[in-house]
Amino acid sequence: MLDVAIIGGGPAGLSAGLYATRGGLKNVTMFERGMPGGQITSSSEMENYPGVATVMDGMSFMAPWLEQCTRFGLKHEMAGVEKVTKNSDGSFTIVLEGGKTEQAKAVIVCTGSTPKRAGFKGEDEFFGKGVSTCATCDGFFYKNKEVAVLGGGDTAIEEAEYLSRICSKVYLIHRRDTFRAAPSSVEKVKKNEKIELILNAGIEEVYGDSTAGVKGVKIKLADGSIRDLVVPGIFTFVGLNVRNEVLKDGDNFICDILPTGQVKVDLKMQTSTPGLFAAGDLRQDAPKQVVSAAADGAVAALSAMSYIESLH
Repeated sequence: MLDVAIIGGGPAGLSAGLYATRGGLKNVTMFERGMPGGQITSSSEMENYPGVATVMDGMSFMAPWLEQCTRFGLKHEMAGVEKVTKNSDGSFTIVLEGGKTEQAKAVIVCTGSTPKRAGFKGEDEFFGKGVSTCATCDGFFYKNKEVAVLGGGDTAIEEAEYLSRICSKVYLIHRRDTFRAAPSSVEKVKKNEKIELILNAGIEEVYGDSTAGVKGVKIKLADGSIRDLVVPGIFTFVGLNVRNEVLKDGDNFICDILPTGQVKVDLKMQTSTPGLFAAGDLRQDAPKQVVSAAADGAVAALSAMSYIESLH
């Protein structure tokens, strides 16, 4: 039986593996169907991780993590996990793709989330080349340039405000003339001279070329006309798909899940099910940054170690 099974190989999962094995646990396996690294590996540039002064792409940034995290005995099994179930004796069964199972005393789930796609033409083609879902990650690269933001929720409003402090102008595109965001935040954006609201509108197409990336955005207005914005970048904030499927056993989840789909945890990353922990983007109120995901993983590992000690 495994001491700890870690599901997901992003910053949270790798950090959990490092802390669990360096802390003395001898039988720890991280399950990740592909190469570890997480969402950040798709980023073109990474420059806001404390202590790392060199700007690099996400893939290069994550490359040393696996070697470091396996130095103390973490095992990486390249396998997808279908679900986790709680056994009558308090242990867990991890069901892998293909039907193979593993048993574990404790489980740390770090499956993360994936940004929802808005569905406009060119979105997939230029994702990472001018189409972004993270203003704090990529906003600086558009310093003193004009950008567009798509969305009407709290994240879109807050990120538009954030980008206005970096960029020369921000076009905020929303499909309605009312917002789901907090009224105080909306009022702040409306008073911001660097933000232009384009309401009752949707994106028809993002265009550019494979070398230079995005060159502009075509917007369909309420009267049916098309407005062409010449901008090098667009940030889309239309929600997240939380990857919580592994926690579903039949029609029910094995721990408490919030309406957002995120997992309810305490400050120790403990879920409502003893011995089951969640870290990174999957857990409630996650800030969706590499540094916080890594910290979550460390906290979850230390908590899992304490839990295992309590079993004896």
